[in-house]
Amino acid sequence: MISRIKDSLINNLKNSIGWKTHRKIVVFSVDDYGNVRLHSKEARTKLDEAGLKIYSRFDLFDTLETKQDLEQLFAVLNSVKDKNGRSAVFTPFALPCNIDFEKMDADDYNHFYYENLPQTYRKLAKEQPEAYDGAWELWQEGISKGFLKPQFHGREHLNLFVFNDKLKKRDPQLLTALKNKSYTSISDEDYPTMSSTAAFDFYDVSDNEQLKPIIKEGLDLFEEVYGYRSNYFTPPVYQIHHSLFPTLKENGITYIDLGLVRKEHQGQNNYKTSFNYIGKKADENLIIVVRNIVFEPTEDRGMDWVHFTMKQIERAFRWNKPAIISSHRVNFCGHIDPENREKGLRTLQQLLQEIVKKWPDVEFMAADEMADCLKKNRK
Repeated sequence: MISRIKDSLINNLKNSIGWKTHRKIVVFSVDDYGNVRLHSKEARTKLDEAGLKIYSRFDLFDTLETKQDLEQLFAVLNSVKDKNGRSAVFTPFALPCNIDFEKMDADDYNHFYYENLPQTYRKLAKEQPEAYDGAWELWQEGISKGFLKPQFHGREHLNLFVFNDKLKKRDPQLLTALKNKSYTSISDEDYPTMSSTAAFDFYDVSDNEQLKPIIKEGLDLFEEVYGYRSNYFTPPVYQIHHSLFPTLKENGITYIDLGLVRKEHQGQNNYKTSFNYIGKKADENLIIVVRNIVFEPTEDRGMDWVHFTMKQIERAFRWNKPAIISSHRVNFCGHIDPENREKGLRTLQQLLQEIVKKWPDVEFMAADEMADCLKKNRK
């Protein structure tokens, strides 16, 4: 009972403050696209045999999106239309780069090397043609047809401080993962202030100086890979220090997606808590956006995800807020297990059908379009 009351208070709180609109806007903000986590089903088997743990469903199912993943996702998005005749759209918070596994292997895993996403797809198309031949071309088609509008999620989805330290120590977990062309099942127990996948985690505040050129290069590479400059950013695992905000702003970012309650690391395991809301302006002139809906249909929480998500959307609209739906690519991945993708897409289609049925005046938007409406109406 107390838990339900607490959840209700939090859910109403995140919708009660900040920008409001009478339009029924629905946004899907979906993290982790463009990122290689698991190479293949065979790689997962070898990691299991080597004793690498499965810490979460990401370690079990999360792979670079395949041709089948994209084809079936586009079919679902195209199956519903809003009041303007527009299909549903995903805003994939995406990476332009991945680990260059072959180059690291040639160097005997002594240094970190990365490659851009089209290079990754070209390699995988040769290794696993049934899954990846034509996948990058389909990505581009998805952008041109309006099913996808990617935004910046970092240069690569890993923490270089953790990565390089483990590399130096010849960490067997890391080396096993890399030799299987994967970056998953990596323990970060020895790094209390850093997650192995959180690109902008750090120990000392001075470490952030090393991250500034990575942000700049990442945004330049994003433009090169996806064909336009990103103006919207969410950091992996929501963690980033405000000293990096000016670098984001200087390199084209206007909107930053952060958590409702933000525990910002101040260095050496000290944290400062702040509260965010949609439309809040950071000191560095970035506009903060907060997701107010959760939709993780392959995460087993013992709930009806369509019902749960519809209730959240209803609450957002009651408070005259856009419905900014937070999700992850892993929900729609079928390379390891097609049933995972089928479950995620089946639930997504049910949700979309319920949305247009309940709110015929709904408008599907990419995250940056919604944020532009916010910015325009704030003036």
